Amino acid sequence: MTDSRLRADLITREYPPEVYGGAGVHLEYLARDLRGLADVRVHCFGAPRDEAGVTAYPEPAELAKANAALRTMGVNLAIAQGCAGADVVHSHTWYANFAGHTAKLLHGVPHVVTTHSLEPLRPWKAEQLGGGYALSSFCERTAIENADAIIAVSGGMRRDVLRAYPSVDPDRIHVVYNGIDTELYQPDHGTDVVDRLGIDRNRPSVVFVGRITRQKGLPYLMRACRQLPAEAQIILLAGAPDTPEIAAEVESLARDLRGTRDPQGVIWVQEMLPKQEVIQVLTHATVFVCPSIYEPMGIVNLEAMACETAVVATATGGIPEVVADGETGLLVGIDQVQDGTGTPVDPERFVADLAATLTRVLNDPQLAAEMGRAGRRRAVEMFSWSRIAEDTLEIYRSVR
Repeated sequence: MTDSRLRADLITREYPPEVYGGAGVHLEYLARDLRGLADVRVHCFGAPRDEAGVTAYPEPAELAKANAALRTMGVNLAIAQGCAGADVVHSHTWYANFAGHTAKLLHGVPHVVTTHSLEPLRPWKAEQLGGGYALSSFCERTAIENADAIIAVSGGMRRDVLRAYPSVDPDRIHVVYNGIDTELYQPDHGTDVVDRLGIDRNRPSVVFVGRITRQKGLPYLMRACRQLPAEAQIILLAGAPDTPEIAAEVESLARDLRGTRDPQGVIWVQEMLPKQEVIQVLTHATVFVCPSIYEPMGIVNLEAMACETAVVATATGGIPEVVADGETGLLVGIDQVQDGTGTPVDPERFVADLAATLTRVLNDPQLAAEMGRAGRRRAVEMFSWSRIAEDTLEIYRSVR
C-alpha cells in the first residue's frame, strides 16, 4: 500500500556507485522499491550523486587527519542536519547509526535501525580501527538501545542483537530478510569473461566472492583447497583487505596453494569486477563457497543461488535461513569459540569438513546442477525486494 505522504530518510555509508559490501547492495534495491510506496530520501557518504533525492556528504576537512571512526562521526553530524523534515529516519550499519540517533533527538522523529552486522561480534576490527573501535561500538550501541524499531536481516541476527544488547525489548526487533534482484542476477552462459580470466570451462570449479576480512573465512578456505581434487579450479574474486596483516596471510596462502597444485588451477582476481562479470563467473562455477565465520545473512549466497549455482556455506549466523541444506546446497557445521570472534573451536576439523563437502559437490555434477536449479527457485520465491519494501514500510508506520 502506497503512503506517498510519509517521508523516509535512509542513511548509509554506501550507495551506488560507491558500494563495496552487502549493505550497499541492500540500500540500492530497498531505496528503489520503497520509492513506489513513500517519499524516499537517501543520505550517503562520498562524492556527489546525480540521482534525484540522494545527497552525499564528504568528510569534514577539519578531521582529515583524525581517526577513521571520528571522521565517520563527523559525516554523521552533517547528515543528521540534512534529515530535517523527515517523518522517519532509517540507518544502516554503525557507519550511519550515529546520524540516525542524532536526527531522532534533533528533529523528534522515530529512528529505525537495520542491523547488517554487530560490532561486538567483530572484535578483530580493533586491528583496523584502533581506538576507533570503541567509537564505532558506542555509535552502534547507543543507536540500537534507543531505536524505535530494529530490523534484523535474519532470525540469526535477531538472536545476536539480543545476546549483544540484552537491554533491548525483543518486541522492537523485526526480521526482514535481505533480498535479491533475480532479473539482474540470473544465469549468464556467455563465455567472454570466464575466457578472459583464464577459467577452464572443462574443469570443475569452486568460486569465492568477497572482501578479504576475518569474518569471510578466506584463510580457512585456502587451507581446505589443498585437499580438493587435483582437477578442480579455484577461483577467488577477493580484494579490499581490511588490514595489511590479513592481506599478507592470504598472499602467503595463495603462494603455498599454487606451489602444491597446478598453478593454472588457482585464479585470484583482486580488483572488484562489475556485477555482470561476477554473474557470468558464478554461472559457470560448479559450486560457490561461503566459508564465513560470521555472516548475519550473506547476500552473496543469494546471488549465487539466483545464478543457478550450488552453494557450500558455513552453518553460522543467518546462512541456514538462506541456503536450504541438502536442497540448494550443503552446510558445513562449525563449533565456534564464544568470545565474539567466531573462531572455530577446532580449526583443522572445520577446514577438513569444508574440503570434504566441497569435494562431494565437485565430484557429483548432477547433484550440483539440481541444487543450482533449486537455489534459483528459492531466491525468486522467498527473497523479492518488493516484498521487503512492503514489510519495511509497515515498520515505518508502526513507529510513527
